Amino acid sequence: MKSSRQIAETATFQSFANCYLREVNPGVPVMHRTAGGACDSIEWSLPRQQMMLRVEVTSSSLCGPLHFGRAWGRHVSEPSWRPIELMSALHMLVQAAYRQDDGGQTDALRGFELELLIRVLESYQQTALYLDRTMPTQEGVDDFLEGEQSLVFGHWLHPTPKSRQGMSYWQQESYAPELRGQFRLQYFAAKTAHVRHASSRPIEAPDIVRSLSSLDAADLGLAGDECLLPMHPLQAEALLLDPRIQAMQHAGILRHLGPAGSPFSATSSVRTVYGANEDWMLKFSLPVRITNSVRLNRMQELEAGVAMARLIDRIGFAGRSANFRIIQDPAYVTLDLPGESESGFEVILRENPFAHGRGQGVITVAALTADPFPQTQSRLETLLRMLSIRDGEAVADVSTAWFQRYLDCAVEPLIRLYDDYGIALEAHQQNSLLDVGAGYPAVSYYRDNQGFYLSERYRSLLSAHVPETETIPSLYFPESEIRDRFAYYLIVNQVFSVISRMGHDGLCDEGALLRMLRNHLEQCALSMTGAGRDFARHVLDLPTIASKANLTTRLFNVDELQSDHAPILYRPVANPLRAPAALTAARTTHAIAS
Repeated sequence: MKSSRQIAETATFQSFANCYLREVNPGVPVMHRTAGGACDSIEWSLPRQQMMLRVEVTSSSLCGPLHFGRAWGRHVSEPSWRPIELMSALHMLVQAAYRQDDGGQTDALRGFELELLIRVLESYQQTALYLDRTMPTQEGVDDFLEGEQSLVFGHWLHPTPKSRQGMSYWQQESYAPELRGQFRLQYFAAKTAHVRHASSRPIEAPDIVRSLSSLDAADLGLAGDECLLPMHPLQAEALLLDPRIQAMQHAGILRHLGPAGSPFSATSSVRTVYGANEDWMLKFSLPVRITNSVRLNRMQELEAGVAMARLIDRIGFAGRSANFRIIQDPAYVTLDLPGESESGFEVILRENPFAHGRGQGVITVAALTADPFPQTQSRLETLLRMLSIRDGEAVADVSTAWFQRYLDCAVEPLIRLYDDYGIALEAHQQNSLLDVGAGYPAVSYYRDNQGFYLSERYRSLLSAHVPETETIPSLYFPESEIRDRFAYYLIVNQVFSVISRMGHDGLCDEGALLRMLRNHLEQCALSMTGAGRDFARHVLDLPTIASKANLTTRLFNVDELQSDHAPILYRPVANPLRAPAALTAARTTHAIAS
C-alpha cells in the first residue's frame, strides 16, 4: 500500500506533466525496456540541461490526462537510463520550461521559477495532508456537501492544483473543505448609509442576512440604523488590520460584533460556504491565493449576479428547462469605502437548493470524475457498476446510456441557451453539478456569477430584457472569443473529463464516447439556428480546440483574474473530436442509448 507521500508525489507530478506536455513539449512516445519488461513511456529531451527524461504511461487517454508511473533519466553522454524520483523529474521539467528562451529576462524568470517551485511543493504538501486525513474511505455519491469536500487531488489540468498561499495549516482545520471543518461567520454592524446592497428578489439583501439561522439582531445589539455584514473569519481578520477599516471603526461607522449564528462549511471553491439548514450560501473575498489568483469579489461581479438573475427570470428560463437549472446569485451586500470601488466586505448571496436534505445524490462533475485513491474505484465507476448490477446490464451498455443522459441534461441545454439568447456559461467541471440520486443523470446545475458570457450578437435582445447588462463591464464578448472559452469550459474541461474517466476505469471505449459526443453536437447543429449552431460546428469541424494554459500563466506569474492577456490564458490544442477514433464509425450507425 502506497503512503500518502507517495500518492501525493504521483498526483503532483501527474498534474504538472499533463500541463507540460500540452503547453510546452508533447514529448515522444517510446517503449522503455527494463529487466521486468517493456512499458509505454513519454520521452523528453532537455537540451539546456543535457538530459533525457522518460516517464512511464500507465494509462493513456484520447482527450484527458495521462496517468504516469515510474521515471528514468540519463545524461546525453551516457548510454544507460537510471531510475529517478518523480519529484526530481518534475524539477527537471520546471527547469526546462524556463530554459527554452529567456529573452534576456534571466533574473525575472528565475524569480518566477522559484515561485512556481514553491507553489508546486505547497500543492504537494496540501495533497499529502488531505490524503492523511481522508484516505480510509472514498465512497460513492452521498450528498452535496460530501461531494464538495472530496476533491483531494484538484484540477487535472493545473500545475499547482492545491496551492493555497495565505492559509496556514492550523487554519485549514476549520476552513479547508477537504478537512471537513465547520466555523461560524464573523459579523459586523455598519451604518445603513454606508452599506450598498441589491437584490432581484422580493426580499432585500440585509433581510436575507438577518434571516440566517440562529441570528438574533437584539442579542447582537444591532441598532435600528445599522445593517449586519457577515464575513468569512479569514477575511474578517485581514479587514480588522486594514487602517481604512480601523478608521471607520473609530468614526463609529462600523462595529465588529464577533462570531455568531449557525456553523458553515467550505465548499470546493473554499470561499463559498454552505449551511445544511440555510436557504442561502455566501461567497466571500479571501486573502488567499488559490491556484492562480487571490480570490476577490469585484463590484462588477456582484452587479452581474443580480442582473443575470433578473435576465434568467425574465426570459422564463426555469419554465423552459426541466433538466437544467442555474443556481442564481441574486443579491449582494457590502460596505462602501470612500474613494474605493471595493472595501473587502463584498458578499454574494447565492440560492441554496440543496438545504434541508435536498442535496442527496447531487455532486460536482469534478468529484464524480476525480482520480480515486489507490486500490479504490472512482465515484463514477462505483456508480456505473452499481447500476450494472441493479439493472442486470453490461457495464459498457450502462456507461453509454448514462453518458447519453448526461449529454441531454448537461450539454444540450447549455448550447440551447446560447443559441436562443446568446448566453454562454463557464461550465467547467467544478461549476457543474449532477443529480445522480437515482443513478442516471436527471438534472444538471450551473453556478458562478463570474462565468457569464453574453454575445454581442444578441446585445439588443438581452438589453431589452435587462438594460443594466449594458452598464456592467466584461459581460458582453465577441462571438469568436465566447466560442473558444465555451469550448474549453464545457467540452474540454467538463465533457472530456467524463470521457477520459470512463476510459481510465475501463468502463467504455473512449472512441465510442467521442463519436456519441460528435453525434450529439451534430444534432444540436441541425436543430439550432443561431450562436449554438455555430458553436457546435466550430467544435466539430476545426482541427484544434481551445484549452486553458494554466502552466503558462504560472510560468509568467500571471493572475488570470487581473489579466487582459486572453492569448496567454487560452491556446489551441489538437481537437480529439477530429481524431481518427472519433471519426471511424459512420455518424448514424452507432447505437445511442436513450
